[in-house]
Amino acid sequence: MSAPSPSPARVSLLGRFWAWLPDHVDRRVRVAAWLSFLAEVLIIGTGGAVRLTGSGLGCPTWPTCTAESLVNTPAMGIHGFIEFGNRTLTGLVGILALVVLVFVLKMRRERRDLFALALVVVIGVVAQAIVGGITVLTGLNPFIVGFHYVASVTLVAVCAAFLVLMRAPGGPRVRVVTRVHAIWAHATTAVLAVTIFFGILTTGAGPHSGDADAGRNGFNAELLEHIHAWPSYALFAMTLVLLGFAYSRRRDIPRVVAWTQAVLGVEVLQIAVGLFQARNGLPPLAVGIHMVLASLLAAAMTALVLNLKQPVSTSGAPEEPADAQAIHS
Repeated sequence: MSAPSPSPARVSLLGRFWAWLPDHVDRRVRVAAWLSFLAEVLIIGTGGAVRLTGSGLGCPTWPTCTAESLVNTPAMGIHGFIEFGNRTLTGLVGILALVVLVFVLKMRRERRDLFALALVVVIGVVAQAIVGGITVLTGLNPFIVGFHYVASVTLVAVCAAFLVLMRAPGGPRVRVVTRVHAIWAHATTAVLAVTIFFGILTTGAGPHSGDADAGRNGFNAELLEHIHAWPSYALFAMTLVLLGFAYSRRRDIPRVVAWTQAVLGVEVLQIAVGLFQARNGLPPLAVGIHMVLASLLAAAMTALVLNLKQPVSTSGAPEEPADAQAIHS
């Protein structure tokens, strides 16, 4: 017996939906991508609020809030409200990531880069929800909490990469800066990663554990504060050199100049907030701002690195330095 064929009405509905999907980057894609990026940054802020207000175990179980309730109850107080609010936001983040993926589905062959990035974000959000559950079930293990933050910053960077690449056509890309400039930019990115790593270790050793009964990672918090500062200052100095490279050819690479300035600006804010919190006993609000700024710094650095290459198809091949080599995106 043959299986029943789909009804004409259903086929027609799916056909209209497929026809409605964008076949190039239009306003729908741009709006959804920006909303997804902002949601990823926002959830870092709310996740920080969970930790900094001691609400990490406001919902003591997972995936439900308590053994008897899916949502927080009035008896759980403000901590339950904050923790469940962060969990709820995860759903919004996932929906927005899925919308972006659906919007690029029709152009997946022409824009494999955008499709791959959108797919990574969707998978990452699902993985993050699971890691968040493990974090609760392990009583806020500081190393798992740290990994949770790293994954969040990574997703912000991936969303930033999507925002950069969606502004230009796909296809071959050519390096528009010198080899030394490109190498220095990648080295600066590596120092940024080291800075964030030691920042996570420092937070894991400090007083903001997310719950009064949560353990710490056992490292000396005061020593880690100093160790964390060293790559931070190195990062600032290396970015100044990057700005010098960019200004030497500022008429040819305006986007590189702009993004280098953006990276430097966020770094200045980070240093100011870091000094303030270290000298004032780590006030929770300052620590939370520091966490969000770190994700924005990763996003700005991602945009900077991606702009070291430009599409060949933008008004012909761009003028390139003598040692530049074309690559395929």
